[in-house]
Amino acid sequence: MSDWPEPAVDYVQAITDTKIILGQRYAQWSLAGPSLEDDIGGASAAQEEIGHVRQLVRELEGQGRDADWLNGNREPEEFANAASLDRIDGNWPVYLASIAPADRAAWYMLDAIDRDDLDGLITKIGEDEYFHLEYHDARLQTLAAEDPETIQATLEETLPQALALIGPAGHDESADPLYGAGFTDRPVAELREAFADHYRDLFADTDVSLADVDWDAPQAEEWNETRRRVDSGTIADADVTQISGKENELFAMN
Repeated sequence: MSDWPEPAVDYVQAITDTKIILGQRYAQWSLAGPSLEDDIGGASAAQEEIGHVRQLVRELEGQGRDADWLNGNREPEEFANAASLDRIDGNWPVYLASIAPADRAAWYMLDAIDRDDLDGLITKIGEDEYFHLEYHDARLQTLAAEDPETIQATLEETLPQALALIGPAGHDESADPLYGAGFTDRPVAELREAFADHYRDLFADTDVSLADVDWDAPQAEEWNETRRRVDSGTIADADVTQISGKENELFAMN
């Protein structure tokens, strides 16, 4: 077992759980997108996210987390994924505006980790994430022209949820425990600023206004540090069944 500071395990767990659910959501839409290009992109992203999860799970096992628990043998409320991924009820614009902020937030968190033993893994994940995030941005800009009302309404909900995954604004250089312990090279406050600036710039010349987004979320007193959210929402039981593979475990390859 290595010398990660105690809060780092929950931090990496939240990144990993977000990627687990991202993989599920990408897979669910891989045959339901508006074009063959989107379907193929979803299938590819799902495969890559699950590959990232396998590597991150190995790291978490090294920190004492149980392998079966990590791989889905747990209750829905034990997942620490971005809240925007719990359920996506809506059309293609809602889907994109729900997954894109969660994917970018998880990447910013991962990229901030400053550990020699994780450098290679983070670099490899970053190579995949570059294409995920570029694809999201391009499609969001197109959808901002086609359906600005839906994109705006969805982002007003999902951007604060992604900020909650990153952490509260009060976690600056003097108050962020992981930055103070040297586990990350940037405090949460800096990650939040980069995240907000990215989306403000992305929609600056569109009909989507982000003026009503709660950029100060989450309130520190309401924030659950383990699950990195302010609500008590969860993924569905059906998601857990699918993630754990219980329904088809008889046919698993040995």
